[in-house]
Amino acid sequence: VCMLISGCLLPGPSSCRLQGHFQLNGMHQDGDLIVGGLFEVHFLTVFPELSFTSEPEQPYCQQFDMASFQQAQTMAFAIDEINRNPHLLPNVTLGYHLYDNCVKLAVAFRAATALISGTDEALSTLDCTGSPPVIGIVGDPGSTHSIAISSVLGLFRVPMVSYFATCSCLSNQQQYPSFFRTIPSDVFQVRAIVQILKRFSWTWVGLIYSDDDYGIHAALAFHQDLQGQFGGCVAYSEILPRDNNCRDVARIVGVIRASTAMVVVVISTEAYLLPLMDEVAQRNVTGRQWIASEAWATSPIFLTPHLLPFLGGTLGLAIRRGEIQGLRDFLLNIRPDRDPKNNIVRTFWEEMFECTFDSGSTQPNGERERKVCTGAEDLRSMDTAYTDMSELRASYNVYKAVYALAHALHDLMQCEEGKGPFISHSCASIHSLQPWQVVHYLQNVNFTTGFGDHVSFDKNGDALAIYDVMNWQPNPDGSIRVHTVGVVYETAQAGDVLTGDVLTLEEGALYWNFKSKKPPRSVCSESCPPGTRRARRKGLPICCFDCLPCADGEFNNVTDSIECTTCPEEFWSSPDKDRCVPKELEFLSYEEPLGISLTVASLLGSCFCTGVLGVFAHYRHTPVVRANNSELSFLLLLSLKLCFLCTLLFIGQPQQWTCRLRHAAFGISFVLSVSSILVKTMVVVAVFKSSRPEGQSALKWFGVPQQRGTVLALTALQIAICVVWLAMASPTPLKNTHYISSKIVYECAMGSVLGFATLLGYIGLLAAVSFLLAFLARNLPDNFNEAKFITFSMLIFCAVWITFVPAYISSPGKYSVAVEVFAILASSFGLLLAIFAPKCYIILLHPERNTKKAIMGRAREKK
Repeated sequence: VCMLISGCLLPGPSSCRLQGHFQLNGMHQDGDLIVGGLFEVHFLTVFPELSFTSEPEQPYCQQFDMASFQQAQTMAFAIDEINRNPHLLPNVTLGYHLYDNCVKLAVAFRAATALISGTDEALSTLDCTGSPPVIGIVGDPGSTHSIAISSVLGLFRVPMVSYFATCSCLSNQQQYPSFFRTIPSDVFQVRAIVQILKRFSWTWVGLIYSDDDYGIHAALAFHQDLQGQFGGCVAYSEILPRDNNCRDVARIVGVIRASTAMVVVVISTEAYLLPLMDEVAQRNVTGRQWIASEAWATSPIFLTPHLLPFLGGTLGLAIRRGEIQGLRDFLLNIRPDRDPKNNIVRTFWEEMFECTFDSGSTQPNGERERKVCTGAEDLRSMDTAYTDMSELRASYNVYKAVYALAHALHDLMQCEEGKGPFISHSCASIHSLQPWQVVHYLQNVNFTTGFGDHVSFDKNGDALAIYDVMNWQPNPDGSIRVHTVGVVYETAQAGDVLTGDVLTLEEGALYWNFKSKKPPRSVCSESCPPGTRRARRKGLPICCFDCLPCADGEFNNVTDSIECTTCPEEFWSSPDKDRCVPKELEFLSYEEPLGISLTVASLLGSCFCTGVLGVFAHYRHTPVVRANNSELSFLLLLSLKLCFLCTLLFIGQPQQWTCRLRHAAFGISFVLSVSSILVKTMVVVAVFKSSRPEGQSALKWFGVPQQRGTVLALTALQIAICVVWLAMASPTPLKNTHYISSKIVYECAMGSVLGFATLLGYIGLLAAVSFLLAFLARNLPDNFNEAKFITFSMLIFCAVWITFVPAYISSPGKYSVAVEVFAILASSFGLLLAIFAPKCYIILLHPERNTKKAIMGRAREKK
């Protein structure tokens, strides 16, 4: 390469001379401006052995490719069509120099060097000035070839428009400033594949790619886009061996079979992929959905009956198919000639008709002698890839590439002097045209083909991307046919600002190679439904996760969420944890069993008090009633009735007035009861003392007025405590969410704990004094034995309220109210039964003992 390029840079005595020649297969046509072309006309390059004693012989090519030759002829047709178009490049005739790269970088580089250096032996000018041999090159189809060639052509700003090189690295305009292409970049191809995966929710896929620039760069982009676009993951990533090593291929097939990924994405060329597919068929690996890159999605090599059970239903991307009017007639009208510059046509003719232009020649290895070609054979009778017009894909890209160069030249010729884009607003001259000037106009080219496709290049030299989506479907004869089922393209706004990719798919026309005839599921973990969150499995990709239910009080109403949301304060999560519902409002209700039980107990206690009151009123003149201070007994029964009834204020939904009254009514009622008992106890002690000579004046200081005044005074003090409490910090209804997270406890806030403690403390003080006095008077004579009953009643009362405090504090929600109600009822029943049950027993069941004589008699007996 250095030899040929530097040949023009080293001045000789009178001219520039080429330093050597290459033996290349090509086609030539003269013109005012020449367009170069690089095509893969042969599959295989044979290099001679190196002796290192003499100059090596030139390599030669084998295995003619009809489809690639069709692409080369499409370039010739496009130039011929442009030359016949009076509106495009008028008065300028385009010519072409096309070379075969034989799918080898060394040959491709030699062909590219021949294009940019020319084939003339010498140039007469000493400075090698003038127009270059070619003003642009269509090709090379290979990414690796294009990278190497464009690196050199970019130094001289020679435009290169590839029709098949897809490597994303070629979009780097700093490294490849003169590179353009009419095929989408692998960046878009990868995005298009991801769009297909996204359409069917395939988040768990395997990746296999070829060990070349095409596969490596595409695989890197696939890893990034799969996770970035919709959170997919690669289950495994395997690289196809360059040397088709059987052990490596078998290992890759084993990975495919063992993986849970049902979808396999393959980004590779045919040559790398053939051994893999043979191994897949040999090991009967079925039940996989294959995704094909454009390099093999339409390859006829795999469309055979024995691969149908394994590759049927494959989805792939293919270069946009186009229609080129007049191309078929042009292809059928070519004829070979004797010009060595057009030796590709002669080779094509010999391969097509299995003949030779060299009379008497024999095939290698002693094969039979071929017939002689006449040049008049009929191409219309042949049915090959060369004459197939149904799948014009790469050929259509060649067609667009030639027209892109032509439109760039046409725009260049339309420049008006003084309004040009170059220095001092100058224009380029068609007679001294420089490649970098063509690059400028190529960057701004914008036209529409006869098929209706828009062609332009973005700032990276990439055309507006579009792919056909292909589906491999069975033919009646058992072979595979490739059917177009959709299209994927990128949209653009003004200024070439890309807005996204659009996938259009005819899902009803798809063939699925599964028993269900439906697309497979390919996920590492099934989606987490609403009410759960994703928890990633340690050491595995993000697509592998467990679904954990949301915690209590949290919800999630979307699929595959990574976190749950806390419900608002007055809401709680539903049983399915997929929404928030208002928290249950909890209070001691009249409608629940506990509330009903306490209500019944309260009413029964009130009725008992009323009954006892009625009995005492009816028998108020009997000795038992009179002997026990009937007035205080009536007052005690009335206060106990109020104690029973005040519990009803604790049941039901708290209201402002019930919260204020419940504790005040409870405190005043109990103080009235306990103060009445206290006064009764004091009366018992006073009467006992008055029965003795030294204490006869005791009753004078504790008569009925004093008894009434004492009860009223003690009760008035409790009333004062309640008034101060209600005035300073009145209890109010409160929705408490701290006791039980899932419920709102509707309760009455104390307002002031000190006020409630003072109220209870005062009741406890009176009860303690009553208990102490009654206990001291327990051994009085039988006719004054009420002290024993008071002692017992106060013992019950104190026991209930001592156990109330810890039970009240530890009871949650409505149960604290129930504990308080139970304590009121228990202590009230204790007082009622302990004090009044023995008296009612004598009054109702043993009236014979309800006499003064009987009472006095027992007293005497005891004495």
